[in-house]
Amino acid sequence: MGNARRELLGAGRLVLDIRDRPEPPSLRFETADDGRMLLLRQSGRPLLLGRSFADGAPCCPELRLHRLDGYRSPLPPLSAAQQRSSSLNWPHQYARWLEEATGTPLRDGRWELALRTGFPPGIWEEDLVREWPGGELGLYCGGGWHGVVPLRPLSPSDSGRVKAQRRLVREGTVAPVLLWWVTFLDGWLLLDGHDRAVAALAEGRRPDCVVLTRLPAADEQWRGAEKIEEAYEHHMKRLAALPPGPGTERQRDLLERAHGDTLAELPYASVSTGTHPLPGGAPAWRALARAAMFQFPGD
Repeated sequence: MGNARRELLGAGRLVLDIRDRPEPPSLRFETADDGRMLLLRQSGRPLLLGRSFADGAPCCPELRLHRLDGYRSPLPPLSAAQQRSSSLNWPHQYARWLEEATGTPLRDGRWELALRTGFPPGIWEEDLVREWPGGELGLYCGGGWHGVVPLRPLSPSDSGRVKAQRRLVREGTVAPVLLWWVTFLDGWLLLDGHDRAVAALAEGRRPDCVVLTRLPAADEQWRGAEKIEEAYEHHMKRLAALPPGPGTERQRDLLERAHGDTLAELPYASVSTGTHPLPGGAPAWRALARAAMFQFPGD
């Protein structure tokens, strides 16, 4: 499955630098009609159809989704004993499994896996797409969508599988779910841990997560650094022209701290999620949509 070099950033964070991975990735987005038609495919199997509409305000398009059965998690099933193991470092363990698995979005480049234990209110409550197979995402309005799209139907909170996970949630031993940050959705795809997510929410908690994010390549990050340096020097020259005093010194201190923080995070800022041309273009997308609507005529 290619080679990967690791950048270790602490207990809950690492970067995989993927080399010589086959293209295209097995789990990938394909687009047609200037990006307005969207298809998620895994190992050739269509999983999600999306089409954007701007029926209301042009700045607030909607993305209407239709998902199909057949998604396979790239992670193996987790037993209760594995989840109770305090020795497991979940981002590192998930990285090892993803390196070996098929059906992942990994392609050549740098990928971060970071443990995230906090989310703003609403992401898991209002913006988790619970209905199946359809769904609508309101993109870009009010600062973006920032929700979660499951790739298989969510189990009822009283199902046997979820009840088993709820016990682990109460114990504080349940494994984090795996999310993939997709920039053009302004949200995450739920790659693994659907039952664990339902269990955490049923217990009144937000799931802990490991977030998979594509990062800039080394040459891209340094091009970004050059632009940041130019802006920093411009603002420092402007401050140098101001009369000296406490206010000017405060501005200089704030600028220097912000500059240092920005450069420190630059190698780990996300880049746009790549897409591939949909073979057959818009007619192929419409044929898949017709077949899906025939299977789910009320959607």
